[in-house]
Amino acid sequence: MNVQIFPSNEESAEYVVLSSGLGGHGQFWQPQIQVLQSKFHVLIYDQEGCCADAALLKPDYCMRDLGQQLLLILKQHHIQRFHFIGHALGGFIGAELAYLCQLTAYRMLSITILNGWDTLDAHTYKCFETRINLLKWAGTEAYVKAQALFLYPPAWISANIESIQQQEQLQIQNFPPHENVLRRLSALMAFQLSEEIRAALQNIPMHLIANQDDFLVPYQRSQKLKQLFPHAQLTLLRQGAHAATVTETVLMNNEILGFLIAQESLV
Repeated sequence: MNVQIFPSNEESAEYVVLSSGLGGHGQFWQPQIQVLQSKFHVLIYDQEGCCADAALLKPDYCMRDLGQQLLLILKQHHIQRFHFIGHALGGFIGAELAYLCQLTAYRMLSITILNGWDTLDAHTYKCFETRINLLKWAGTEAYVKAQALFLYPPAWISANIESIQQQEQLQIQNFPPHENVLRRLSALMAFQLSEEIRAALQNIPMHLIANQDDFLVPYQRSQKLKQLFPHAQLTLLRQGAHAATVTETVLMNNEILGFLIAQESLV
């Protein structure tokens, strides 16, 4: 289990736990670590089943399993208080974790969800369906090389094509078993914000961030989340697409850190 902790210079700092989206790798958050580390201890981790040598996930794998994996990590590292930041699927891991923490000594101080949704949008379903068919019928390379289209703005792809292609080769080399990718997609597509999860989130400070040019998840889904959780802060950004943590790093870091610092001032 690949877990990395980046300590803050302030020993008394709280922890920030970062959970990535469908790719599942902690390194997704590399552009955020140094900035967050200025005020917080930072934990990143790889979600189970996401590496080439990973064991097969069980056929009925679900989002609660992902939440339980992260709770186990927190227990192993004795982290009882933490802020949580999740990207898409990672945000739903946070939702499950909030529910699981209710019966423990572990306390989620805040939750930030980037480009999440209340219910799966028909457009997002079509995108996932396309990715599933690519993996099943065209294979790993086609699946990986299509990924940038769902994550990044067109102009950013044009300006960064060499870096993208290098990353794609690494992803192809370390691609997990196809069954795992399909089971993770199935878990994500089946996830529902149940009443028990909604209740667990009602008293946790929440920050919703969405990008208006996100091709994969329409930003209106975050507006719907705001309706479900009136206490949440909603930040709409004009550009950056689905992976704005990569394409609009400075802007995203400022938004993320600003909310966390505001929460610390209220403690």
